[in-house]
Amino acid sequence: MRKPFERIIEGILACSGYITSVVIILIVVFLFREAFGLFKSPAVEEGYTIALNRTNKVSEDQFHAQTLKLVFDSEITNWSNLGGADEEILLFRLDDLTNYYSEEELGSNLENVPDCINKLVDSIPGIIAFIPKLYVASNFKGRLIEDVAITPKDFLAGKEWFPTSTPSAQFGLLPLITGTLWVSLFAILFALPFGLAVSIYMAEIAHLKIRNIMKPMIELLAGIPSVVYGFFGLVVIVPFIQKVFHLPVGESGLAGSLVLAIMALPTIITVSEDAIRNCPRSMREASLALGASHWQTIYRVVLPHSFSGISSAIVLGIGRAIGETMAVLMVTGNAAVIPTSLLEPLRTIPATIAAELGEAPAGGAHYQALFMLGVVLFFITLTINLAVEQITKQQKS
Repeated sequence: MRKPFERIIEGILACSGYITSVVIILIVVFLFREAFGLFKSPAVEEGYTIALNRTNKVSEDQFHAQTLKLVFDSEITNWSNLGGADEEILLFRLDDLTNYYSEEELGSNLENVPDCINKLVDSIPGIIAFIPKLYVASNFKGRLIEDVAITPKDFLAGKEWFPTSTPSAQFGLLPLITGTLWVSLFAILFALPFGLAVSIYMAEIAHLKIRNIMKPMIELLAGIPSVVYGFFGLVVIVPFIQKVFHLPVGESGLAGSLVLAIMALPTIITVSEDAIRNCPRSMREASLALGASHWQTIYRVVLPHSFSGISSAIVLGIGRAIGETMAVLMVTGNAAVIPTSLLEPLRTIPATIAAELGEAPAGGAHYQALFMLGVVLFFITLTINLAVEQITKQQKS
C-alpha cells in the first residue's frame, strides 16, 4: 500500500500537469479569439465612412480594402474601372473642405460642416468622400458605403502591409510570409553544409579530447542571446555585404540569412552528431570487414542510417530560424515588401509582431492583425513540430 506522502507527491504532479495543459489551451484560445476578430473589423478607419453621390451606381462589393487604397492613391481615377459610369473620380477628405467653403460658411465652431459636406456630395456626381461619421448630417442626401469587413482574402492574398494607410489600412500577409520563408530557407542552405560537416567530424573523425572540447563550446553558442547575434550582424555582416555587393545599405535578406545560419548551427550540429553516433558499431565494423574504407563507411552506411536524425536537425534548425525575432529585426532592413532578391531589405512575421505590437491600439484592427500573424506562425511551428515527430517515429521504427 502506498504511503500518504507518495500520494501527495503524485497529486501535486498531476495537478501541475493539468494546470499547465489548461494554461496552454487558454493561451491558444486567447490567440485565436483576438486574431479572428480581424475579419469583423471594418475596412475603413474606425470613426470614418465613405460617401458617394446618390447617382453613383458602383456596387458596394467593389469597395474592399485594396480598392479603397488604390482609389485614394489616385491609381484608379475613373469610375468605369469599378463598373460605374465613365466619369472621373474626385477625391475628398475633410481637409479639402476649405477649398469649397469659406470659414464664415463653415461657422465659427464648425457647426455648419455637416450641411456643407451634404451639399458638396450631393452636387458632384463623381465624388468619393472620406469623412468622419460625426459630420454626416441627419438628412444626408448622398450614399453611404456600409462598413465592409476585412476578408480572409484581403489578409492572405494581400501584397501590402501598411497599417497606417488611410482610409483603409492594409494587412497583407504575402510580404511577411515570403520574407520569413525566404530568410529561413537560405539560412538553412548556408548552415546545413557546415553543420553536417562539423557533426561528421566530431562523431567519426575527431579525437576524443578534441570532441570533448568542441562539443561544450558549440552547445554554449546556443545560449548566447539573440540580440548579441544581432549586434554582431549589424557591426560585421551588414557592412561586409554593403561593401562586397556595392549596395546603398547592407541591411538585407542575405544579412538575416547569415545571422540565422550562425544561430541555427549549434542545433544542427548537436542533433546531427548525436544521430550519427547512434549508428550501431556493428554496422561500421561490417562495412569495414567487407573492404570499405573509413570514408566509404561514413557516406554509404553511417549517413543513410542517420538520415532521420539529420532530417530532424534540419527541421529544428528551420524552426529556430522562422521563430527568431530580434536578430532578424536588426539586420534585414525591416521593409514590408515582397522580396525579389536576397540583397533587398525585407521583414519577417516575428519581427513585425515585435516591432508593432506596442504601438497597436488594443482591440483595433492593427492589434488583431498582429495576433493573426501569431496564428500563422503558430501553424508554421505546429507543422514543423509534427514533421519532427513523424521523422522521429520513422527513426525509431
